[in-house]
Amino acid sequence: MSKTLYLIFNHTLTHIQEDDGKKSLGISSIVNLPQHLKDLWNDIPPNLKEINTFLNPLKAWLNENANINDYILIQGDFGACYHMVNFAFKNKFIPIYSTTKRIAEEYKSSDGSVELRHKFKHCIFRKYGE
Repeated sequence: MSKTLYLIFNHTLTHIQEDDGKKSLGISSIVNLPQHLKDLWNDIPPNLKEINTFLNPLKAWLNENANINDYILIQGDFGACYHMVNFAFKNKFIPIYSTTKRIAEEYKSSDGSVELRHKFKHCIFRKYGE
């Protein structure tokens, strides 16, 4: 049975992540959020004391589109991730996140100053709770 990966995060999936999802998770299709839900996820108001209700449009969309055992990539605001991961478990979706390795590069200038740049490289997808 084919599985779908639904993306709930603030970035664009890389080719490396896409390939890994197909190989390690058996993903046959990848679904981005509609733009209005991307906007909602990307701009969660920091002054809201309670965000569970704010996330209802995302939950409704997943309930209408995702099937049991589909993967949901959830990354972003910590509190929102907490709610969406719990929602995914409750609805028998599989919540995952991308693990990364941080690579630091140091650049020394002629004036003696040092600039540090970080690159993040995808390693694996990990299920929440494992």
